[in-house]
Amino acid sequence: MILGRVVGTVWATRKDSQLVGMKFQIVQEVDLDYKLKSKFVVAVDSVGAGVGEVVLVAQGSSARQTEQTHNKPVDAVITAIVDKLDVSETVDIREGQL
Repeated sequence: MILGRVVGTVWATRKDSQLVGMKFQIVQEVDLDYKLKSKFVVAVDSVGAGVGEVVLVAQGSSARQTEQTHNKPVDAVITAIVDKLDVSETVDIREGQL
């Protein structure tokens, strides 16, 4: 899963008929301090998230497991709106230190 912030919306009036009625959000990845990273994904919004909210995104075959996206041509879906992160320690992967 990806932790990210909704930063925008994609409007597509012409799309596959299986995608009609779905809302597409632009989600930019964030780190554990909620700082934006450079990666982003366009995801179907299955939970009613809005711009500015921190969300969890499932990708790949897992994205087709929600009620709204089941067996649809979807590669990313917003599955949760994050209320809070409880992080006791972070690891600096570059230095292997806590």
